[in-house]
Amino acid sequence: MTTLVVAAAVIERDGRYLITRRQPGVHLEGYWEFAGGKCEPGETHHACLARELREELAVEARIGDLELAIAHEYADRRVELYFYRCEVVGMPVPQLGQEMQWVSRAELTSLRFPPADEELIRRLAG
Repeated sequence: MTTLVVAAAVIERDGRYLITRRQPGVHLEGYWEFAGGKCEPGETHHACLARELREELAVEARIGDLELAIAHEYADRRVELYFYRCEVVGMPVPQLGQEMQWVSRAELTSLRFPPADEELIRRLAG
C-alpha cells in the first residue's frame, strides 16, 4: 500500500478557519480540507507547506507549530498527515479553480471533511 506524506495548514483569522474544496477527479473529490498537499521526496513539511500555499492560494506563509500528526488508512492508500498552524501574508486567492471559504468553529462540524481530518475537526470545534 502506498504511503503519502501530507502537510496541511491550519489558518485561523478573526476566529474563522480557511478551507478549500477538493476538486472533481481527485481522491475524495468534493470534500472540504485544509490547504496543503503531498510532500515531495526529501522535502521538509515546512518547505512542502510553503510551496503548496504559494501554488494553491498565491500567498506566502509563516509555518508555525505542529497542531496534530495522524496516520489514516484508506482502502487504497495510507496517509500520514501533519497539520501545522500557519499565518498567511496577504489575502489567499484560489489558483486552481477550487472553492475556498472562511468558516467558524461551529461550521466545521457541519461540513464534509476526509475521515483522516476527523480528530482535527473535533479539536478545533471543541
